[in-house]
Amino acid sequence: MSYSGQPLKRVEDPRLVTGKGSFVDDIQLPNMLSAAVLRSFHAHARIRSIDVSAARRLPGVVAVLTGGDIAREVKDLPTLAMEGSLAVDEMSPMRHPILAKTTVCYVGQPVAVVVAQERYVAQDAVELIQVDYDPLPPVLDSFAAIQEGATPIHQELGTNLGLRIHYGGGNLEGAFAQADRVIRQRYHVQRLAPVPLETRGVVAHYQPQEDLLTMWSSTQAPHRVRQDVAQLLNRPESRVRVIAPDVGGGFGEKDCLFPEEVVIPYLSLLLGQPVKWVEDRRENLLAFHGRGHIADVEAAVKNDGTLLGMRVRLMADLGAYFLRTTPAVPFLAGHRITGPYKTPAMSVEVLGVYTNKPPTGAYRGAGGPEAAFCVERTVDLIAQDLNLDPAEVRRKNFLPPEAFPYTTPTGLTYDSGNYERGLDRALELAEYARWRERARQRRPAEEPLIGVGLATVVKASGAYGDYRTEHAQVAIDPAGHIVVQTGIFPHGQGSATTFAQIVADELGVSPAEVQVLHGDTAKFSSGQGTAASRGLTVGGSALYLVLQAARQKLSRIASHLLQCPVEDVTFQGGRVFNRTNLEQNVAFSGLASAAYNKECLPPGVEVGLEFSGVYTLPGNPYAFGAHVVVVEVDRETGAIKLLRYVAVHDCGRIINPKLVDGQMHGGIAQGIGQALTEGIVYSPEGQLLTGSLMDYAIPTAEKVPHLILETMETPSPTNPLGVRGIGELPTVAAPVAVANAVLDALSRLGVRHIDTPLTPEKIWRALQSGGEG
Repeated sequence: MSYSGQPLKRVEDPRLVTGKGSFVDDIQLPNMLSAAVLRSFHAHARIRSIDVSAARRLPGVVAVLTGGDIAREVKDLPTLAMEGSLAVDEMSPMRHPILAKTTVCYVGQPVAVVVAQERYVAQDAVELIQVDYDPLPPVLDSFAAIQEGATPIHQELGTNLGLRIHYGGGNLEGAFAQADRVIRQRYHVQRLAPVPLETRGVVAHYQPQEDLLTMWSSTQAPHRVRQDVAQLLNRPESRVRVIAPDVGGGFGEKDCLFPEEVVIPYLSLLLGQPVKWVEDRRENLLAFHGRGHIADVEAAVKNDGTLLGMRVRLMADLGAYFLRTTPAVPFLAGHRITGPYKTPAMSVEVLGVYTNKPPTGAYRGAGGPEAAFCVERTVDLIAQDLNLDPAEVRRKNFLPPEAFPYTTPTGLTYDSGNYERGLDRALELAEYARWRERARQRRPAEEPLIGVGLATVVKASGAYGDYRTEHAQVAIDPAGHIVVQTGIFPHGQGSATTFAQIVADELGVSPAEVQVLHGDTAKFSSGQGTAASRGLTVGGSALYLVLQAARQKLSRIASHLLQCPVEDVTFQGGRVFNRTNLEQNVAFSGLASAAYNKECLPPGVEVGLEFSGVYTLPGNPYAFGAHVVVVEVDRETGAIKLLRYVAVHDCGRIINPKLVDGQMHGGIAQGIGQALTEGIVYSPEGQLLTGSLMDYAIPTAEKVPHLILETMETPSPTNPLGVRGIGELPTVAAPVAVANAVLDALSRLGVRHIDTPLTPEKIWRALQSGGEG
């Protein structure tokens, strides 16, 4: 049988659901110290002085560090270079200091670190540190930040403009000159917190006798953490080991390097003892956000709904500093504004702006949800203004299958797809025509409004630059045990299971006979980790190519043993056969044993079964998703009820449909949160008002409706497995599909647009005013 395509359960689940997982906070080492971080309570202030004397005198305190203590020894955090395929027009990156030096630029910025024998002693000591601040006016509004005369947050830059990018192509002036109508709208995609189940944490242990620094970090990319920490602490990479144990959610946040991942190992080097730091939930909500974009969109259209051109100005709130992925998100959002449509002409200007808020960076979708929200809302407004069906406007502007490969005006190349088929199936499953008719019917004033929303989106897999390259190793011992090592690090997506399925199919064994190892830089030399939906498209493809080398060598040995041509060798059911005479066969374990016996090998074949290789994705595969949502809006309270949710995704060849189903559920749940409840809110003074899960409302299980899900399989020509990413795709479509449904319901009362989250209060106020919220 073929294991690919089978809905196998994740192999890691039994261990995790029975409480046998091992996370950073589970690490216990002899003589381990605990660290706590003093964070700024000002959004913007100069630091006149820091008095740590009382903290140092507290019994149990081992060390207290400030920015001044490490300024000469530890460099600031790195960011992406944005060169080559990632090049931008202008960029002035302000790298994040490990500890604040002369100023603080957002509430929550690390100012000092205390190390003590007990965690609570360290926290008590933090309260004793006296910082004399000189408060400065915070810059919180992106538009105000770049107005003439605005005070730069970082005086050395002389501006609050952190980056500028322009994409464009086609005859834009001609498009607007030919247009029957120009649709205009501003969209605000709010800041969001990723809220991983496990917050960030680091344990560092320096062993001077071996001159080895070992770190346990809750990260998506252990090899990159090793590289960065070695560089920042001026150590050879060979003397730094990073282990990523089980990780309770990453969502892009943990693809960045944070100050604590540098200062904690520095302290272990300094003190010669293990040091642990794990953040609490408030610290997590203060440290990092996703999204935070404002877009002004103008669409030139014909009266039949044909898109002629778009002019977009995208303003990205970068926060106070650049983390690693900070510049990549606005870069990707500007690229992806085209969606799945054949828009002939576009001009996209992207501005990244510094504000006195925490840094932003990649959060599930990384520019995809930001771009899709703008273009999909605009498509619905085109349909509304021209009195057309939103599904027909999409169908009219879709790229047809024969158009691929297709290069967009922003420079992306879409590999293949059949968008209309995916939309048609979603409409069918949703009973779209019936619900659309119900929504059109005039209803009594006391009855809820009905709305139907659509979103059709694409999402790339594999990202850019180094992210497109991955390594893999396969080792088979004399007993036939198979061990895979990969730079892909799973944190919920089940890559250990899918990789075992790929191995099982190629070598004719059971997935249970395959062990997949990851997350330890001492056991595998390189890897880019998990991000950008690259797990299968890049990591799986690297493994597949290595398996071809393994299969080729095993086939040569089997040919010699079975006395048959190499092309007649077949692998199946744990045995290796001569396909022309099935009586001639050998157990896979016997074949493996023969590979380690020189006397059993054909001439020219070396002893052993160890294989390694590297794969670089030549171009991004693009997955497609079509979502249809039906909502009910209560006129009295503004409450929203999701009545029906249908999603059809084309993620290419599917290795494990059960895991795809799980990714769809998780992505849609996060998208519903963005649409209806989640949003980072600051006071005018720059204080976070949503600093706990009492105030930051993530969706609970009861808020996620029954989902009707289906998949299509259009194999991608970009990689040998034919796969496309699925982990981020649902999150791109879900927020705007829900928003379109709600605003479809409200459009009958004259409401044109409301920015997310679409809370009951916002809906109620819009219903009272009968206009734009």
